[in-house]
Amino acid sequence: MSLSVSERGQRLVIGAAAAANRCRAILMGTAMTVYIGRVGTPFEAGLVFAVFWLGLTLFSPVAGAIADVTGRRRAVLLGTAVISTVAILPLTVVRGVWGPLALRGLFAVFAAGFLPVMLAIVSERGGTTARGESLGFFNSAQALGFTAAQVLAGVLLGLVAPWTLYLFVAVVSAVVAVAAVFIDDPTPSADRSPSRGELLGEMRDRLFPAPENRDHLRRNGLGWLYGAALVRNTTVLGISGLLPVYLLSEVGVSELVMGLLLAINPAGQVLFMYLFGRLSDGWGRKPLIVAGMGGAGVHALVMAGAVLPGALSLRAGVAALGLFVLAAAFSAEMTGTYAFIGDVAPADRESELMGLHSTFRGFGGMTGPALIGALATVTSFETAFAAASALAFLGTLMTGFRLVESAGVVGGAAVAED
Repeated sequence: MSLSVSERGQRLVIGAAAAANRCRAILMGTAMTVYIGRVGTPFEAGLVFAVFWLGLTLFSPVAGAIADVTGRRRAVLLGTAVISTVAILPLTVVRGVWGPLALRGLFAVFAAGFLPVMLAIVSERGGTTARGESLGFFNSAQALGFTAAQVLAGVLLGLVAPWTLYLFVAVVSAVVAVAAVFIDDPTPSADRSPSRGELLGEMRDRLFPAPENRDHLRRNGLGWLYGAALVRNTTVLGISGLLPVYLLSEVGVSELVMGLLLAINPAGQVLFMYLFGRLSDGWGRKPLIVAGMGGAGVHALVMAGAVLPGALSLRAGVAALGLFVLAAAFSAEMTGTYAFIGDVAPADRESELMGLHSTFRGFGGMTGPALIGALATVTSFETAFAAASALAFLGTLMTGFRLVESAGVVGGAAVAED
């Protein structure tokens, strides 16, 4: 059982857990990318993000299936929080490239248990009348944790030894475990022990839709949206995985300035998510999605051009512009995408189709950092970033020509088939 906490206390605990969870993952990732970039190739630095997304993509369905089938969501949340925290501690003594990467992957396997469980709890707490507000609060807390992580990375990388930084990450991670003790789970509890077959079936359904359900992918071009999400994330996460090394070694900024630059994206999302959320009903979903895809390509080109000015201040300014563009592009795309899926999905398939979108994004996160890192190793960062923009522009064309506006559609009614 959780310890008794007031309703206001629940919001604070959930917010702290959301912020700390995002902070620990991003702070570890940024720091490890810098450390590996100092001794390894861009390809090896890119693997920091790739192995993390691999763990999330493959093991989030595992945690979600266990939580849903057994109904023991708090046990899954607490157990994975504790084990993922313990998995960080060896980083205080392990050095090099492959040892830290293996520990990053192990951390991701257990950190993957947080989001699917917490989203179910937060959604249920909001109910039918305040679900959007509840999820909005949760997402805002995550954005604040993301912002704090990048600023902290810039400060700590220049001040402390690696073992101290990783120990700090473990302390932040421990906040997630402590918060889990106080979180109430209002979702219905099955409280049973599933068979191996039941668990495997649940995991399969979360990773890939059942054959009889694939007709939904043709509604309003939904399948094209998933494909576009994959290529867009290949671009953005591939570049993001290399940005700490790129900003330090090629643009030439200090660790502190690097952290402040990287914080522009999540900080900007706090504003843009709210703005585009209000605009999506009037403008429609498709314009936001297409603009967001195109903006990801512009972001890639601007970041590639950050090395061109002669003055360091101008190079930093171009990088800041590129990250500001990314904040707006990501917010537009995600706001439009979630509204689009909600429009065309039948009520009993919405969670499944939302989850499938996350799976495709995860595939992009797995392939992008390794692919663009390998290209940067044999060419240059600028060439790799510019080439990666082509994938985002491909996603722009896919959504621009194949999506059918969904605004006004409710529960999958009145949809257009490809």
